[in-house]
Amino acid sequence: MELSLMMLGTGSAFAKKYYNTSALIACGDYNLMLDCGHTVPRSLYDMNISLGAINGIFISHLHEDHIGGLEEVAFRMMYEFRRKMPLFVPEALMPILWENSLRGNLENTADGIHSLDDYFDVVVLQDGMRTPIIPGLTIETLHTIHVKGKPSYGAIINDFLYFSADSVFDRKRIEAVLDRGCTVILHDCQLNGPGIIHATLSELLTLPDDIQRNIRLMHYGDAMEDYIGKSGHMEFLQQHHSYQFRP
Repeated sequence: MELSLMMLGTGSAFAKKYYNTSALIACGDYNLMLDCGHTVPRSLYDMNISLGAINGIFISHLHEDHIGGLEEVAFRMMYEFRRKMPLFVPEALMPILWENSLRGNLENTADGIHSLDDYFDVVVLQDGMRTPIIPGLTIETLHTIHVKGKPSYGAIINDFLYFSADSVFDRKRIEAVLDRGCTVILHDCQLNGPGIIHATLSELLTLPDDIQRNIRLMHYGDAMEDYIGKSGHMEFLQQHHSYQFRP
C-alpha cells in the first residue's frame, strides 16, 4: 500500500531554522506521527493540521526533541478533544517515559491522574516484532545505537520504509533493512564533525551508490543548504514537504 509522508520537521536537536525531526505517515485515513518534539504542535499549526486529525504517535527515544511535544498533546487530548490517542512505545522505554520525562508536569493526584495510561492508549512494542496498527499499516521496532546506555529505536513501517530516528552510522543495520525488503530509508544526518551519536554525512557517503539511492536525509543542522549537491545520491528531506512512497 502506498504511504504518504509529511515531514513536520527535519532539523537536529539544536537547529534553529528547521523544526525537530518528526514525520506524519498517512495510510488511507490513518495518520501516524513518528516522534513528537517540542516544535511539533507549532508545525501542525503552521500547516493548518488539527491535532485531532492525528490517530497515533510512535516514540523512538526520550530526548526532548523527540518527546517534548507530548505534554501539550496529552493535555489537549484530555481537555480539548476528550479522547485518548494511541501512543506506541518500545518496551524498554516503559516506564521511564513517564517516570523520568513526563510525570513531573502531567501527574495530578487531586484528579486521580497517576500514569501515562490516564492520558494515552499506550501500546507497548516488542523489539523486532511486527505490530498491526490498522489493516494495511504495521510497525516494527529495531534497537539502534545512539547514546551509550540509553535505549533508542528505529521503526520499519509496512515492511518497506525504515525510519532511523537517531542512530550512529551502522552500515550493517542499513544493509540488513535493505536485505529484508526496505526500499526507503529515512536516516538522520549530522552534516559535519565526528559522528559520536549520529551518522555523519561523510560516513553515509561511504555507502555504495545503489544503497545511497534508497536514503533520504533528515535531522540535519541549519547549514543544510550549503550541502545541497554534496550528498551523493542521497536526497535531503524538506520540512513541510509531502512525499509518496510505495513498496
